[in-house]
Amino acid sequence: MSHDLLFRGVAPALVTPFTSDDTIDEGAFRRLIEVQIKSGVSALVVLGTTGENPTITEAERRQLVDTAVETTDGRVPIIVGTGTNNTDQSIAFSESAVNAGADGLLVVGPYYNKPSQSGFTAHVEAIAGAADAPIILYNVPSRTSFHIAPETALHLAEQVPQVVGIKEASGEIDQINDLLVHRPDGFGVYSGDDEMTLPLLALGGDGAVSVVSNALPEPFCALVAAALDGDLETAREQHEELLPAMRACFLETNPIPIKDICAALGWMEPHVRLPLVAMEERSPVRQRVLSAFDDLLDVTM
Repeated sequence: MSHDLLFRGVAPALVTPFTSDDTIDEGAFRRLIEVQIKSGVSALVVLGTTGENPTITEAERRQLVDTAVETTDGRVPIIVGTGTNNTDQSIAFSESAVNAGADGLLVVGPYYNKPSQSGFTAHVEAIAGAADAPIILYNVPSRTSFHIAPETALHLAEQVPQVVGIKEASGEIDQINDLLVHRPDGFGVYSGDDEMTLPLLALGGDGAVSVVSNALPEPFCALVAAALDGDLETAREQHEELLPAMRACFLETNPIPIKDICAALGWMEPHVRLPLVAMEERSPVRQRVLSAFDDLLDVTM
């Protein structure tokens, strides 16, 4: 089966800005989208892990997707995280996203209930049967305790026309190799871990769904563009420059560090929703995060 890539390049996994009173900061969200598009991203991911999707209400989900669709105005595709560990809920979220104008869906491996590979296959088939939109699978076993086996992803790519790619965040190079060697034409393989982006692209991957791009979209886009063009020397230089910042994004649970950096830039509050909490202002971890970004941003931290 041949597919059409939903995007090639960088898709930031957008944070969801909140005010200090725990409501969505729609103005900050619109400004973040504009920064990303002007910096050259190829798509936007709304309501991924970085967007704190487990704590977003159904009404807020629709608000965020509507805002993204309106602000983007067709300039880049919008991919919405709709996968949960409840198939009926995933279908409802997917139908709502498509009705709101989303261009694609991000379907994570179900967490907590730990299905079999055949159970996951049936889960994706049910979503695809209900919502007419391209689907990118999302393999992040560190978050879900469920691993999408490469043969399962490849089976879905061959049998379900809407399954057009995978966001691979297992950190396992053999998994990435198996996907890239055996994938059908046009099936996108994207890094879901900023630090693994260069190795994945060097092996023939198609881009990244990025955390660090929230604060550093231009240099991260430059890294990916160079690698996609085959200029691995330039890509390596960008990778080395960004490596401390990419790692700093995970010194605390994502998106706590990247939200703190966006706050330091004056873009939003550092507020995250419980059960996550922001870093203490003078904590050693926060100082390490700020230090990692210090030389890359024109801001006093």
